[in-house]
Amino acid sequence: MHKLRTHDRVVAVQDLRDYFRNSVDTAINKQGVAVDPHAAHYVVNLLTLYSRSDELYEEHGDTCGLRPLAMMMADACDARSPAARNISLQRLGDVALFIAGFFADGLANKVVDLDYYISMGGSAYGSLSDEMSGSTRGKVFADIYRELAEKFQIVVDVLHEVRDGARQESDLDLLRTYEIWLKTGSQRAAGLLRKNGVVPISDSVFTRRH
Repeated sequence: MHKLRTHDRVVAVQDLRDYFRNSVDTAINKQGVAVDPHAAHYVVNLLTLYSRSDELYEEHGDTCGLRPLAMMMADACDARSPAARNISLQRLGDVALFIAGFFADGLANKVVDLDYYISMGGSAYGSLSDEMSGSTRGKVFADIYRELAEKFQIVVDVLHEVRDGARQESDLDLLRTYEIWLKTGSQRAAGLLRKNGVVPISDSVFTRRH
């Protein structure tokens, strides 16, 4: 169990949901990517919810923090009902997306890095979509989770754009950016590298997932 911290400055806004909605829409347009509006709305609601630490972190006696993703997956596998399984899968996908989007730098030099969060989160959303697609009521949400599963990396890139826009910093950690590109195939990271005169060498060798 761990609790991530950030030293970024606090941005004062009047309406947090509107701030995230505008930021996400701006990031999507800037990157020129396609994200279903319903999925984008889901992400905005997630960011608004997890801006409250009591919603993101879990209390365990005298401590609070985040449980490892592997333990969240175990919860889903051991769930006693489909409803409980869906709750665990959603929690896993949501936490993985939030941490991958806003705390990627804090994952550097850890046992698991950004690519692990992307893999686990995408798999959780994919499984959740499959679980919910069997009913008419769940079909709408199943489509949203399928979009998030298939475009997890793209959405993470969008959140990196939102994060960096809030920081309003011009310095770029080229080594970390290259590491992110190498591990995830991030098109945003590749673009930042080229913008700063660094050409990803493997571009001509590997076909990265999008």
